[in-house]
Amino acid sequence: MVTGASAGIGHELALLFAINGFDLIATGRSDKTDQAAADLARHGTDVISVRADLSRADGVETVWRAVEKTGRPLEAAVLNAGRSIGGAFLDTDLDDELSLIDLNVTSVVHLAKHVARHMAANGRGRILITSSLSATLPTPYETVYGPSRAFTRMFALGLREELKEHGVSVTTLMPGATDSDFHARAGMDDTAFGTGMKKNSRKTVARQGFLALMDGRAEVVGGDAATKRTALKHRFLPEPWKAAQHARKAKPQP
Repeated sequence: MVTGASAGIGHELALLFAINGFDLIATGRSDKTDQAAADLARHGTDVISVRADLSRADGVETVWRAVEKTGRPLEAAVLNAGRSIGGAFLDTDLDDELSLIDLNVTSVVHLAKHVARHMAANGRGRILITSSLSATLPTPYETVYGPSRAFTRMFALGLREELKEHGVSVTTLMPGATDSDFHARAGMDDTAFGTGMKKNSRKTVARQGFLALMDGRAEVVGGDAATKRTALKHRFLPEPWKAAQHARKAKPQP
């Protein structure tokens, strides 16, 4: 099962599963989901397409019912769906930000509850949870996004420790800036993040996440050597300095 499988890193992860012979449940919110699933099926695997809005509890339940309907054990789950919102906090819409929290935080906990219990009962399974390099710093002009990913990261690491004794591994994927429509969907085309900034290949990031999942690693930074150096530096740099650097890249340009 891969959430957010219609585009970006999620689609590339789903593709890797298909290439490696996994049958798939591919979920997405957009009208691209069915076509993405059809593309995945060309690799000779069975693919079930599920259109669902995971920012809503009924959307999460729709996805889980699709899993249960197969009557098969879930071998791997990728909880990847997520988004950001760009702009000054004074100007952004509260309902939009609460919806972001529902998607990035609440739906991960909700779906992980189903997945973890299912896998623990079977005595095996792998879970990949997408966080972000933004989990390691304050994110002005994406002020709600960074904290949502910090939650996701710590949740995944805690869950990993709990599920070890049940034969289930949990891996956290922490991508840096990636060549997808992520920043465009966040309304950040008028920022350094949205224009001209060098970004990592989503294929590379997905492959790094897939291999880390299969190896049972705790977490992996998705991206090139520079991205990994940045992640290392973030362990030692003061939070106000990191906030100022992020603001420079995320602040809308006049």
